[in-house]
Amino acid sequence: MIVTVTLNPSLDLAVEIQTLARGEVIRATAAHLDPAGKGVNVSRALLANGVPSVAVLPCGGDEGGQLVRLLKAEGVEVLVVPITGRTHSNITLAEPDGTVTKVNEPGPTMHRADLNEVIDRVLTWAGSADWVALCGSVPPGLPADAYAQLCRQLRAVGIRVAVDGSGPALRKAANAGATLLKPNRDELAEVVTGPLTDLAAVVAAAQRLRAWGAGAVLASLGADGAVLVDADGVLSGTCPIARARSTVGAGDALLAGFLAAGARGAAALAEGLAWGAAAVSLPASRMPGPADLDRHRVTIHRWPALLKEAPRADLHT
Repeated sequence: MIVTVTLNPSLDLAVEIQTLARGEVIRATAAHLDPAGKGVNVSRALLANGVPSVAVLPCGGDEGGQLVRLLKAEGVEVLVVPITGRTHSNITLAEPDGTVTKVNEPGPTMHRADLNEVIDRVLTWAGSADWVALCGSVPPGLPADAYAQLCRQLRAVGIRVAVDGSGPALRKAANAGATLLKPNRDELAEVVTGPLTDLAAVVAAAQRLRAWGAGAVLASLGADGAVLVDADGVLSGTCPIARARSTVGAGDALLAGFLAAGARGAAALAEGLAWGAAAVSLPASRMPGPADLDRHRVTIHRWPALLKEAPRADLHT
């Protein structure tokens, strides 16, 4: 069983359009309202493929109630932490060529008491969990080390923790000894403060996160696939698709597939890539099920042994 924690969940209205034309009336060809947030999507993807999962969510307002109802309709077990703020909404505009434009509302302000309640809920369930996945942005009002605090408490009792975050939260999660970090290319570039122009640069950046304390790094690279860097070495892989419909939630599906397949080695990376590619082929933020997966498209490459160790230069940065 995998517990997910999404501190900043949302409702996601995805609208399919032919062309985004600023200042004009645009007629949608389709629209979908989905529960959203990185951890929410991880739980949805896991359950769509028969993997038990529980989603821990701070929710508030009518939007929070609707989010919970949508998740329960999909069969997701939800542990709700009530908050005084209103769960936020996002709008996604998806064009036929795969171009996605997002408008995200700011999340509600949370307080230390809210975080303590989330931590209590997670620790209650963590003993029966194979993994706890801490996913998404840290909402206003909470410190950047909110995930790191939870990570330390879980690691202290032997629970494996995956963190999908960005900025200072990602760096602090690495320092806290997260078992796995799952940044995308932009998030990885931000935390190492340098451009990632090729796969070698991505690998070097992932190795730096491991040197800071993370056990493994799974970096999602969009159409370029993903890279896995851990104590066993470096793997990269791709899973091309015929047509991209929406990239929303693709990285979340990648993480879900990777965790579901054991979170280690080529087989887990291949499964994650198949789940992520399937999500891109679906509209809005739909998560793929078994019928959507095409594992035959996946290609995995093992990198030379000399890249196993993190570079020793500038590790203090």
